[in-house]
Amino acid sequence: MKILVCISHVPDTTSKINFTEGNTQFDTNGVQYVINPHDEYSLTRAMWFKEKQGASVTVANVGEAITEPTLRKCLAIGADDAIRINTQAIDSYSVAKQLAEAIKNGNYDLVLAGKESIDYNGQMVPGMIASILDYNFVNACIGLDIDGSTASVSREIDGGKEVLTTNLPLVIAGQKGLVDEKDLRIPNMRGIMMARKKPLQVIEAVNFTAKTNAANFEKPAEKSACKMIDADNVAELVALLHNEAKVI
Repeated sequence: MKILVCISHVPDTTSKINFTEGNTQFDTNGVQYVINPHDEYSLTRAMWFKEKQGASVTVANVGEAITEPTLRKCLAIGADDAIRINTQAIDSYSVAKQLAEAIKNGNYDLVLAGKESIDYNGQMVPGMIASILDYNFVNACIGLDIDGSTASVSREIDGGKEVLTTNLPLVIAGQKGLVDEKDLRIPNMRGIMMARKKPLQVIEAVNFTAKTNAANFEKPAEKSACKMIDADNVAELVALLHNEAKVI
């Protein structure tokens, strides 16, 4: 079984976010980047298939050279090889289009991705990949087993979970629950050394015009100061909730 895991290169949630050029460009200065957390769940599940069922695991990313350390970390975790599609990730559709081309050329049986990236939270790329390739697709996946060409998939729904059976080729959008958090992997020294020798292929992007572009960015308003009210002053509390908070 050939598995491709889609990897997003995203800012660490502890990084301070700023914008430049009139709030039209993301300021990368001082920002630490990590593997998208939702993608980590999918990568860890792919490693299970490698170790238990002999699958081969490729990781892929749409991005410029700055994303290669993130791909190398995936190789250190245990992926067999990596692909970087050499273009800027502009919008969800352009990313899906580039990844779909690589998937088609590689003839992969199973495509694993996170349900969303934590920078833009679009939740669109995995579904778009499946649509472009006409692959089966399961979103919000919290369980996955493969037997031959048949997949048993659990996904989160309102009030519970749904268990589905489908066939490969298949695209999965994974999330927390796909593997236990304790099973997430940190590269060890041996893995880091081996990753240096594993192939990282850089391929040029297919010609494509993005459908959208970011007009500007706006950070959320800062939280206002906390206002303390005497426990016996119910009238003031009601007035503030009505006039300032406007929740009643």
